[in-house]
Amino acid sequence: MIRQFASTFHLVSAVSALVFGLWVILARKGTRLHKQAGYAYFFNMLGLNVSAFFIYRLTGHFGPFHGAALASLFTLMAGFIPAYLRLPRGGWLELHYEFMNWSYVGLVAAAVSEALTRLPSSPFWWMVLLGSLSVFVTGGALISKGRGKYRFENQSSRPREAGVDWITAWRQRKASCN
Repeated sequence: MIRQFASTFHLVSAVSALVFGLWVILARKGTRLHKQAGYAYFFNMLGLNVSAFFIYRLTGHFGPFHGAALASLFTLMAGFIPAYLRLPRGGWLELHYEFMNWSYVGLVAAAVSEALTRLPSSPFWWMVLLGSLSVFVTGGALISKGRGKYRFENQSSRPREAGVDWITAWRQRKASCN
């Protein structure tokens, strides 16, 4: 029962994250729409990664895909926290750009690998390797190319005040979006 729920939740979160992630990439940056879709992407990815730790059908124990979920969780948090806190001053936007893009590339690599392993008579590990490698190479090239569109230096940032509780920070963030 728990395994079935985790698998279904994992699938729904994955598809939602793919949709919201693409929306974030295509939306104009810094807008209210970008931020709202970004939050939807973040929470779907969080659910996707957490649910991955309840799925053990492939190996019966902690395996390489759980390691990939940890790496995904790292890139997600490393992209979200600097943008949310606007820290470090003068460098948060570049961190946000790099890590959130790599987070999405990892998600697409997982989706492509999953799809390739479903082909009849496909060798599982070769399809995972081929799918992941091709997406990571393509994604890396696109991230590198996209870097030229943004000015990362001289970012106007307002770091969050130390000691401000999360509710106050959330209200300030909400007010700044309006």
